Amino acid sequence: MHVIVVGGGVFGAAGALELAHRGHRVTLLQDGGDEHPRAASTDISKLVRMDYGADEFYTALMERALEGWHTWNTRWSSALYHHTGVTILAPKIGDGGYEGSSLAVLRRRGHPVQRLEAAEVSARFPAWAASGMEGYVNPNAGWAQSGKVTAALHAWGRDAGVARVDSRYAQLLEQGQRVVGVRDADGHEHRGDRVVLALGAWTARALPEMHHLMWPVAQPVFHFRPIEPSRFEPPAFLPWTADITSTGFYGFALHPTGVLKVAHHGRGIRVNPDDAGVPDDAALDDFRAFFRRALPSLADAPAVARRHCLYCDTWDGNFWIDEHPDRPGLVLATGGSGHGFKFAPVLGELIADATSGVDNPDRDRFRWRARSGWTTEDARQVFAKPQG
Repeated sequence: MHVIVVGGGVFGAAGALELAHRGHRVTLLQDGGDEHPRAASTDISKLVRMDYGADEFYTALMERALEGWHTWNTRWSSALYHHTGVTILAPKIGDGGYEGSSLAVLRRRGHPVQRLEAAEVSARFPAWAASGMEGYVNPNAGWAQSGKVTAALHAWGRDAGVARVDSRYAQLLEQGQRVVGVRDADGHEHRGDRVVLALGAWTARALPEMHHLMWPVAQPVFHFRPIEPSRFEPPAFLPWTADITSTGFYGFALHPTGVLKVAHHGRGIRVNPDDAGVPDDAALDDFRAFFRRALPSLADAPAVARRHCLYCDTWDGNFWIDEHPDRPGLVLATGGSGHGFKFAPVLGELIADATSGVDNPDRDRFRWRARSGWTTEDARQVFAKPQG
């Protein structure tokens, strides 16, 4: 089978690699190099954690993915996944909510999580001393050098026989309802037995019928240069979330380049992914206000870089990995919804199974699905208004 994969972010790179390993002929169409400058995958770091509140499905899937991260590390000349653990913090951790439910699920599944009262947080992680937050440490977690990981997957793909076309996608080629290939922006046609669209934030542009099911969202990311960098190095500071349901803030320990990445995960701003710009100073002010409350030694740290992370948000927050029900030959591999990268070691299997028609119960959550109570008129009204 000849498969055309469109898009070389983590979904496309992992899917192309696995399809090639299964003996399929694979052509990967990617614009912008191994690390597309606007792709969500392209950054210095992504969290790798299995803390998913009460949603045990993702916790179990992440357990499998974590095994994959360790395996991949043995194949790289230097580790691109760093098994540091994460701190999950909140003003109060009860029996419910994201933090409390995550803790309960992890304990039930036998993970050695370490519950910390506020005084223990202050003693173990002095940078958080003023926050008054409690939480837990999950040692089975860490972070990945996301841009370098994606580039490494491309390198493995080339070694496995993936043919690379450096051009921008333009349109699908169809015979009747069946999708038989794509045309690139240079006018060249690439025909195959299956087309996998892994376009991330650009998905709804390529397939307007998806507008009511997924959409591009920009989330602010800043890199700071701490005045006292040693305060933010492991083990005295770990990748973290801080009352994320309410504040949206999460971040990392000091990067080897000397910067501290902090980001926001929330509703975001609906954007044109080609013209998303960068976060403005008002967004930076929000970050500094959070620092003054929780991480005061960062409040005056210079912001040395800023970007928008472009999510492809699905209506229910689950990935979208399935064949199009009305366009045979077309498979979608998208909808990361701000939490897809950490699953990179299992994404290839899920995408290859969807492309090949192989049954996989782990893929049930990601199949094609209707948005209940949602109409075309609802979609028209939503997309007619600015989103914030």
